[in-house]
Formats: sequence, C-alpha cells, structure tokens
Amino acid sequence: MRPEPGQRNTSAIPLDAQIYTVSELNRAARLVLEESLDTRWVAGEISNLARPGSGHLYFSLKDADAQVRCAMFRGANRMLHFAPQDGLQVIVQARVTVYEPRGSYQLIVEHMEPAGEGLLRRQFEALKAKLAAEGLFDETAKLPLPDLPRRIGLITSPTGAAVRDMLHVLARRFPAVPIIVYPVQVQGEQAKHDIAQAIAIATRRNECDVLIIGRGGGSLEDLWAFNEEIVARAVHACPIPVISAVGHEVDFTIIDLVADRRAPTPSAAAELVVPDRQTWLDNIARLRTRATRVTRQEISRRIEYVTRLDDRLQRRNPILLLEQIAQRLDELTGRIDRALRRRIHMERLRLNNAVARIRAGNPLPLIRERRQFLTGKYLRLDNAIRIAIEAEQKRLAVLAAGLQAVSPLDTLRRGYAIVENRQGRLVRSIGQLEVNEEITGRLADGRFSAVINKIPAD
Repeated sequence: MRPEPGQRNTSAIPLDAQIYTVSELNRAARLVLEESLDTRWVAGEISNLARPGSGHLYFSLKDADAQVRCAMFRGANRMLHFAPQDGLQVIVQARVTVYEPRGSYQLIVEHMEPAGEGLLRRQFEALKAKLAAEGLFDETAKLPLPDLPRRIGLITSPTGAAVRDMLHVLARRFPAVPIIVYPVQVQGEQAKHDIAQAIAIATRRNECDVLIIGRGGGSLEDLWAFNEEIVARAVHACPIPVISAVGHEVDFTIIDLVADRRAPTPSAAAELVVPDRQTWLDNIARLRTRATRVTRQEISRRIEYVTRLDDRLQRRNPILLLEQIAQRLDELTGRIDRALRRRIHMERLRLNNAVARIRAGNPLPLIRERRQFLTGKYLRLDNAIRIAIEAEQKRLAVLAAGLQAVSPLDTLRRGYAIVENRQGRLVRSIGQLEVNEEITGRLADGRFSAVINKIPAD
C-alpha cells in the first residue's frame, strides 16, 4: 500500500523491492551455482560417510582448511571398484549444487577413485600430452646409437641392482669399452634434480658416446622421478644419444618417450649399447681370412698385368706409338673445331629466324587499336548514362509537383481538420456525434483529442 501524498514512508523496505520466499532464494542460488560452475575434479579426504538403505552415499570431503558435503547416488556408486571409507583420500568428479530444503551447498559426485596412483596417472597423461604437443617425442629428432661407443655413461644409483646388472652385462659382452657411472638418487624428491644435473654434467664433459639412464622396477610412485618434466626436458636437450632403461618391461615412463631409444630393462640396455665380443672376434677372423685371400689374388693379378705390359713394350716401339697418338690427336682436334663452327653457324641462323618470327607477331599495335576502341565506347557510355540520369531527375521533379498538388497536408495547412470517432472512423456529419463522446482530430502539424459537450441545433 503506497502512502498518501505528504505521508512519510517509515518502512526500511524500498517500495520497488522484490521479496523472495526462502524456497525461491534457495532455488535461485542453486541455479546460479549450477550454471556458473560446470563439472569439476576435486581431491580430499572422506569423513562422516553414511550408507542408508537407499544405496546412496552421503559424506563430507575435506582438506586441512575446509570441507564440503557430498552425495553420490546409487546409479553412480555401482561403478566403484573400491569401498569408500572415512579417512580415505579420493578424487571425485562432481557437480556443484544447493540442497534446497536445507539451503546447504553440496557436491553431486558422478565418479570417484582413490588418490595417489590415480592422481599420478592424471599428471602422467597431462605431461605426456603437453610434451607431445611440443614435439619432444618426435622420431625424426632422435639420435642414432653408435655402433661401438668409445665410452659409456651410466646415470643410475651406485648401490642398486640395476648398476650391477648393467656392469655385468657390459663386462661379459665387450669389456674393452670403458664405463663412467654418474651416481644419482633414483627415488624421492631429490631424484629428479640429481638426474637432470647428471645429464648436464655428462653433456658438459662430453666424455661419453652414449648414456644409459636406468633403475630397477617399482611402483608408479617409486618410478615417478623419471616422469618429471625437468628430467624429460634434460633428456630432450642432451646432444648425446640417451637410452631409457627404467623398471621392467611393463613399466613405462615419460623419458621412455623422450629418449633416443627405450630398453625394457637395464640389462637389455647394456646388451643394446655394445655388440657381443665373441661375435666381433668371429667377424674379425672372417675379415682377416677374406683380406688375406683377396690380397693374394690381387697380387697375382697385378703380376700378370705387369708381365703382359712388359711383353707389349718389348714388341712395340714406344716412340712410334707416341707419334701416332700425337697425329691422331691433331686430327681429332681439327674435326672438333670444324664441328663447333658448323654448330655455331646453325644456331645463329635459328636464333635470327626466331627473332624475325617474334617481331612479326608483336601484339603491341593490336593492343593500341583495341585500347582506342574501348576508350571511345567508354566515353559514349558515360555520356548516355549522364543524359539518362538528367531525364529521370526532371521526370521525378514533375511527379513530385503533381503529388504535392493533391496531398491532403496542403488542405490541412489551410485550416481544415480530419475528425475521427473512438472507432477510428471519419466524422463527416453532426449526426455521427453524441454528447460526451471522445473524438480525435488531426491538423497539419499534429493530432488532438476532445469531448463533445453539446450539439447545438441549427
């Protein structure tokens, strides 16, 4: 109810305020949250887990500073491959909403998995996609391994089983190749920095032809140092060929994709980097036998060739042979000179004929003639358009004058008016009017409304 004029409004509520019920307010808040926040991934610890008979799950998801209520309905939790419980760290995919009856903000969980390995897997896939987009996995950028390295570098733990396996295989297959071990931690927070620094040291020293980065098997967390971006970029930037030998054959890390070669195990990397000693010794023995046989055959062939030359020299006078060769050379020189002169003469004739044909077919005169023709056409067309425009302008002026002569606006300007009743019909007679009837009139410069007070007699 609005106050009377002059009366003071003592209420604090504005007269034009929109007043919500509690239900309307909660519904509006829910719509704002659901429209502004799409599905999110959230990590936290389960607490206050409840499992009612409906099959739904109700719990809180918390971290050190905050918590939020969550609901996971039966259709979604049927897909769980583990049993949620209080204190378990999880990652959920959820929609943000408001539970209207209580007005409480909550998450509707659509997917849940344990944190730890699941989170690491996501980090692995995210880094893998990022480095692939930057071209760190391109096969065209990978370096070939040397056939026989002059020195091999091992970037690994100095006390692990992996270094013992690699040293044993290298000593068995090709003990003549020296080995340098760059000791690093292969597990823990410091491991990634140790590995990247060892690669930088090996690059700066440039004392090895190939590097093997390796360690034994373990869980995803144990091998995580080899999935770090700093290690991947160090491997990619290394100018020395790098072999990745991390874990067992089923284990896969980021540097397996960046390295120039991947070996399924550290032992396999050692077999890959050097040839088998016995195979080389057998090949050397075969090459020695073959070289001896070929050398003897070549010596025999050369002796036979020298013998034949000696016989020919004994039968023929070298001076006479040289004179015949000199005479033949003069004859061939003269023939070549005459042939060149004839060829030059023929080519000159062909060139003169071509120049004459080009001059006869010169298109410039035809182009000048066509240009003059088009210029005349353009001038005639421009004059015709100008004449047509002037004629249409004159005709338009005549039509405008005629239209102005019959325009009702001129009549209105002389003091006349057009009157219409409430039905919008023209009033042409007093008989169409009634007392207290509202009429509308139009003059030359606008419209007006009036009410009939009385209709006088004649």
